[in-house]
Amino acid sequence: MARDQAEIEQTNRQCLESFVVRARRVAEHSLAGDWDKLVALIDPKIGVHFENDEIRIRHELPAEEVVESAAARIRPILLATEDCFHMKALKALGYACRELPRDAEQVRAVRAEWKMRVDPATSLDAAYRVLVADTATGEEHDLDAHRLALSWVYGDVVHHDTERRKEGDPFGLRDRFRAAVPLVAWTMVATIELLAYIEALWKDGVLQLRPEVFDAQVALKSTVWEEPAQMFFAPVGTEPPSGAATSLPEGWLPLGKGTDLSRLQTLSGGQLLHPTTSAPVTAPSSEDSDAGKPKGEGDTPSAPYGPPQQPAKDWQAELIGRWRAMQP
Repeated sequence: MARDQAEIEQTNRQCLESFVVRARRVAEHSLAGDWDKLVALIDPKIGVHFENDEIRIRHELPAEEVVESAAARIRPILLATEDCFHMKALKALGYACRELPRDAEQVRAVRAEWKMRVDPATSLDAAYRVLVADTATGEEHDLDAHRLALSWVYGDVVHHDTERRKEGDPFGLRDRFRAAVPLVAWTMVATIELLAYIEALWKDGVLQLRPEVFDAQVALKSTVWEEPAQMFFAPVGTEPPSGAATSLPEGWLPLGKGTDLSRLQTLSGGQLLHPTTSAPVTAPSSEDSDAGKPKGEGDTPSAPYGPPQQPAKDWQAELIGRWRAMQP
């Protein structure tokens, strides 16, 4: 019996740790950089105005490429086969909180909301339905917002599901995207809130998780860096090194200032190494450290690929505080 419990706890720990790592990557996405705007996308506003006695509606949503990358980050959380699947994390939380009535009730409520939002039982649970008609052929199509959103996620973005595409094609890419934005936004918000809840339980000793899952680097802040290196080269056919820590076989020479870089070519015949004239930059001591970034990096991100601006308020602390306030 004790062995069964140990196996359950090990499985639950693995699921929760996987969820934490993936959720932290979701939290690093640029859409989460402005928390209030992200929350607003769950229920996007539709502008209405009159022009020449005609009603016109206006939608203002983030760039599709931005939402697409967010969908890719949340995708494993929606996959039942992944360790970080949201229902696995919630099941593990329910087990950990089985003797804490208020927490157990909270987990049940969160699980019910996840179920309704990402896997509604019927089309009536979806936010709206779209009906279109082809005046040329007389064909009519009818699809709820949830299935329309999934046709964008699985037909246009993370997969090329032909059945999803066939179902969503009559409505056009814009309607598929419009339906997907609230789903992606809600999943991001719920994921980040659940992450904060898990972290609070961990800090209070309810959950036994490895500290490194809360500290490990999960997303790159910059894709430009320099680091010190030793480089060696050898003629084609020279015996390659057998390991990273072993001595180099005979025939390998160190790269120096006097080396003719034009001799070093790629497989396609292009030049492999190119001299640079950039100012020296101190590289980070490890991938988990942001030390050594060029001066000013992160202070003012360059559009459109700079690091996301963080919200003025500490929303993670706010969520943890909200959870603690619920405790007896």
